Amino acid sequence: MIPLTSLLLPIAVSAVLVFIASSLIHMVLPYHRSDYGRVPSEDEAMEALRRFSIAPGVYVMPAPGSAAEERSPEYMAKRAKGPIAMLTVFKPGPPELGMQLGLWFVYTLVVSVFVAYVTGLALGPDASYRSVFRIASTVAFMGYALSLPQFSIWFGRPWSITLKSVFDGLIYGLLTGGAFGWLWPE
Repeated sequence: MIPLTSLLLPIAVSAVLVFIASSLIHMVLPYHRSDYGRVPSEDEAMEALRRFSIAPGVYVMPAPGSAAEERSPEYMAKRAKGPIAMLTVFKPGPPELGMQLGLWFVYTLVVSVFVAYVTGLALGPDASYRSVFRIASTVAFMGYALSLPQFSIWFGRPWSITLKSVFDGLIYGLLTGGAFGWLWPE
C-alpha cells in the first residue's frame, strides 16, 4: 500500500495532462463541433423563451406535477402532441469560461486522487509500469467515462455525443495511467 501523500506528483501531473488534452480535443480537433444542433428559427425561439424569465436550471416539458398526473389522459395528450424536451437554461451573458475551466481542473484532480487511492491500495512500491498503468488507466477511465451512457439512456442525448465523450474518457484514462506508471514511487 502506498499513502496518497507519496502520490502527489502523479496526481498533479495526470490532472494537468488531462486538462491539456481536453483543451486540445475541444479547441483543435473537429470531432466535437457537430455535437449540438441549432434550433430552427433560433432568434424567435429565444425571444419566446425570454418572455418567461426562466431561471437558470434544468427543465423538462411536459412536466407532470405528480405520479398520478403522469398517468392522466391530459398529460399523455401533451406527450403525444409534443414537443418533448429537456432544457438547460444558463445565466445570461458571456460564458463563465474561467469558472468552468477551474471546476474542470478540480474535477481532474479529484479523479486523480481516486486513481491514486485505488492504485495505491492495490500495488506497493516498485510495482511495474505495466501494473500501475493497467490499474490507474482503468480507474481513471471509470471516473471520466462510465457515467456518460446514462445521459443517452435516460435523457435522450444522442449516442454519437456520448460515444465521443467516452472516447475522450479513454484518452484521459490512458494519459492518467501513463503519468502514474511513469511517476510511481520506487
